[in-house]
Amino acid sequence: KEWQNRPLSNIFPIVYLDAMHFKVRDSGKIVSKAAYIILGINAEGMKEILGIWIGENEGAKYWLGILNEIKHRGVSDILIACIDGLTGFPEAIHEVFPNTEIQRCIVHQIRNTVKYVSHKDKKSFCSDLKNIYSAPTEEAGLLALEQMRKKWVKYDIYLKSWEMNWTQLSTFFAYPEEIRKIIYTTNIIEGLNRQFRKITKTTSIFPHDDSLLKLLWLAQNDITKKWTMPIRSWGIVMGQFAIMFPNRITLN
Repeated sequence: KEWQNRPLSNIFPIVYLDAMHFKVRDSGKIVSKAAYIILGINAEGMKEILGIWIGENEGAKYWLGILNEIKHRGVSDILIACIDGLTGFPEAIHEVFPNTEIQRCIVHQIRNTVKYVSHKDKKSFCSDLKNIYSAPTEEAGLLALEQMRKKWVKYDIYLKSWEMNWTQLSTFFAYPEEIRKIIYTTNIIEGLNRQFRKITKTTSIFPHDDSLLKLLWLAQNDITKKWTMPIRSWGIVMGQFAIMFPNRITLN
């Protein structure tokens, strides 16, 4: 409880928000619960788990409560929030942190797009898809998407999702390569989740919420001991942020 309620830094340049799902016994029934996790990168470039919360299955409303909580614990600003495609997620973030830019995970988007592409088309389709997210500018990425929709009419229903979510998928185009690499995917928090899974895989059903929370807390205690170095090229990243957000980032 002390760890979960500790004061936090006032600014996190980048945060990743994700949830894992577990079976937990609740009022005599076995139900699916979500462990909500926020992983931040602080101003020094160090990874930090802001908290772990156990709640009902993942939803934007629950995330709203969590975001309000971290605000009360001292977080006044987040530059970029990296998320998956949960409905209502961006709105929940902007309700608490209105100036935060949202980056939807490109890797999640790619997986969802190619899921139903036939095996014989997959290689060529993925090659064309790469032209969208590896484009030098947002304009070039949008043009590549338009060309792809014309070429792959039979898969247009899956490509339409790119157009619908373009505002949140294209955020990284505004940034240099050093920042793009960090924000275009939520792989950093998925890697953390994989480490959590190694610890929790031996328990198929948790007797109550607290038992799950305690195990995850003990796991993060071990995991974070190895986080002794800042993110690579963090000096360059903060220099770029200071230029792009002069009123929000100051370099000492």
